[in-house]
Amino acid sequence: MTRRDRGEGMGSVRWAFRCGSWTPSRSEWLFAARCVQLEEKDRIGQFVFAKDAKSAMAGRLLLRKFVCERMGIPWSQIRLERSPRGKPYLAPPSQVTADFDPSWSFNLSHQGDYAVLAAQQGVQVGVDVMKTTMPGSNSIPEFFRIMTRQFTAHEWSTIQSVGSEHQQLAAFYRHWTLKESFIKAIGTGLGFNLQRAEFHLSPELLTQGMVLHQTKMHLDEEPEELWVFEESLLDADHHVAVALGPADRAVSMPLPAPATFTLLSFSELIASASPLTEEDPAYWDSFRMKAEAPQRQRNT
Repeated sequence: MTRRDRGEGMGSVRWAFRCGSWTPSRSEWLFAARCVQLEEKDRIGQFVFAKDAKSAMAGRLLLRKFVCERMGIPWSQIRLERSPRGKPYLAPPSQVTADFDPSWSFNLSHQGDYAVLAAQQGVQVGVDVMKTTMPGSNSIPEFFRIMTRQFTAHEWSTIQSVGSEHQQLAAFYRHWTLKESFIKAIGTGLGFNLQRAEFHLSPELLTQGMVLHQTKMHLDEEPEELWVFEESLLDADHHVAVALGPADRAVSMPLPAPATFTLLSFSELIASASPLTEEDPAYWDSFRMKAEAPQRQRNT
């Protein structure tokens, strides 16, 4: 398998970690906790459910692995901060080494059974992953009625023309990941009207093992040619979208080759990790007392 096959070619990284099936041992969990910043460790420890704690821990480790291995900052010198809106960003390193490469942009998402990271050199990047799940106590038609204002008439026509209710739900989440990936790439929060970004899906069928990049976006009813959207399935139930846009609108962006996601093992996730704090046995005791997820999520 080549680096490009692994989603690591020519200035692009696409990594995924399946935290839903990760059942960490005591040594794994305590080592992971030692390899993230103390405030992040404390924040992760406050999650009520193990599923959320594992997702957040995997996200922190993915970010640190990327910054260490691709941006050239030693693990112990990585400082991840949060914006006022809670978005993680890399604080400038106190010491710049010859290996430091600031040309990367990166973004993280975790939902369902996966945490994912997408990174690219020289462009804006946003990523979103969503699991196709039944919408709680609502029927699918009722769920769609509640969400009417999130999509345009064109998008609803596409969603509701694909066949069965489950297929419509999958089409809904496919559109949702596209919109979220764009919003995350441009760094806009809850104030963005989702109907401003309208997606015209690729005519190709989205199947596992392939990456589509023919989907187009209309922004404020005008075709937006400068943005590229990669779509793929991590498995039958998880859609992931990567938005790639120009860092400078005055400079044309070459179309990157579609990059597939590499599924990392836990040993690969921590391959470059080094401990930042002392071991905290009570952190394991607290984790193993948590329920995996709310009852409804355990049944989906």
